[in-house]
Amino acid sequence: MKNAEINKLGVAELQKQILAEKESLSRLKLAHAISPIENPMRIKETRKLIAKLETALTVASRV
Repeated sequence: MKNAEINKLGVAELQKQILAEKESLSRLKLAHAISPIENPMRIKETRKLIAKLETALTVASRV
């Protein structure tokens, strides 16, 4: 997701997206623990996306 897309989301949508990304991250970590995944950088990218979403949520909730 790009920052412009993230900034357009509302508070409820951000919370829903954060939950979905956290579930995705846990599945990626489990898959990587069992056998190395093809692109381990996806774990890092997902963590960064969650951080961006949580930051946007903090900003959106202040407004």
